[in-house]
Amino acid sequence: MIAVVDYGIGNLRSAEKGLVHLGADARLTEDADEIRAADAVVLPGVGAFGACMRALTDARLDAPVLEAAEAGKPLLGICVGMQMLFDGSEESPGVGGLGLIPGMVRRLHDGLVLPHMGWNTVAIRAGSRLFDGIDPPAWLYFVHSYAADPADSAVVAGTTEYGGDVVVAVEAGTIWATQFHPEKSGATGLAVLANFVRAVAPVAA
Repeated sequence: MIAVVDYGIGNLRSAEKGLVHLGADARLTEDADEIRAADAVVLPGVGAFGACMRALTDARLDAPVLEAAEAGKPLLGICVGMQMLFDGSEESPGVGGLGLIPGMVRRLHDGLVLPHMGWNTVAIRAGSRLFDGIDPPAWLYFVHSYAADPADSAVVAGTTEYGGDVVVAVEAGTIWATQFHPEKSGATGLAVLANFVRAVAPVAA
């Protein structure tokens, strides 16, 4: 079972619907024990970094997410859910992230139209499991003003061009994340989610 973490922020059900569409046993849940018992976890997020982190911790769901990652269960962060996996964000000084991937989230380059909203192509790192079987150009859907700046470039799985290279996908072992919304990105986005579901299958077995 894939637990989609429900901490009361944004349109969390769209990620669940995308996974269910692929045939996965995905459940939107605010139950910490259900998240702990799941084979994999999806952490969505929409809005501001600080508000999302506060909502997650107030719901006491930060601990089961961390426990899942530490146990080596597949974990997928989406949009602000990706940003929350890092140490912190310039958007919300003083608010710590989950710290699962070293690095900070930084505001996109000055002079750009923000938020970066709409479809953009993603350059895929060779060997990426997240993008397995997806041929370039990969068009994916974005809504964001901040992006991750990982301390280790080896975790970068995909970048897009918006005033320079912007990190929009990472893979750190069993922790995967996308700045784009795969559930809103048509067939290519569903292919990304399908790769995550396939990564969960051996764990569930």
